[in-house]
Amino acid sequence: MVAESFRGDGGVGWGLDQYTKALTSKYYLIGLKNSLVISLCSSAVGIVVALFAAYSITRFSRRVRDFLLMLSNMTSNFSGVPLAFAYIIILGSNGLFTLLFKQLGWTTLASIDLFSWFGLVCVYVYFQVPLAILLLYPTYYGISEQWRESAALLGASTAQFWRFIGLPVILPGVVGTFSILFANAMGAYATAYALVGSNYNLIAIRIGALVAGDVAARPELAGALAVLLAITMVGAMLINEWMMRRVRRELG
Repeated sequence: MVAESFRGDGGVGWGLDQYTKALTSKYYLIGLKNSLVISLCSSAVGIVVALFAAYSITRFSRRVRDFLLMLSNMTSNFSGVPLAFAYIIILGSNGLFTLLFKQLGWTTLASIDLFSWFGLVCVYVYFQVPLAILLLYPTYYGISEQWRESAALLGASTAQFWRFIGLPVILPGVVGTFSILFANAMGAYATAYALVGSNYNLIAIRIGALVAGDVAARPELAGALAVLLAITMVGAMLINEWMMRRVRRELG
């Protein structure tokens, strides 16, 4: 893929022409921007929901915890075309819930456009939340119950405990989980393509169209876009690693 990205059109010659096209074309830059925004938004929503959900799971009995974790594991793997199809059946123009909302007179909910930016974020959040729960759940066991008791004996409130002890302990895990969610959303293709096709400009969809286009394939340009996508994802992981080291150093 990297070698292909340095080839000229039709595989003739070598150079940086494909990267020049990718970085100067507003069409592809907008696709990259849309992917970044959707990935950041869905990851932020997923991490916030998972913070409370994962903690809640730790408060249940072991039997209930195992069931909820199994359910989260199954849900996190339900993605791609089946997930998009399920959303269309439920919240599409003639979906089950859409028709129900119309009958109940809930016009605002009935007018939700599933095939838009908001719809994509909702679908992404669906598989982001259970994945974040699975990743964050073990971090809460890094908080010792003795710390809670000691903080309570010293007069600390629940909010003070989480502010000065709980959150600093789980912060590296939260940052690491966020970076994984971001990379997961940036690389998502099947779900977005099945839901909106080529009607919404996302970098993953643009790469797919260039590899298997209806008119003419341009694998060289697709390779350049894929390399730029990979650099973006690796950059996010490196920033995450830097932040985690800084947090650990401050806590140490």
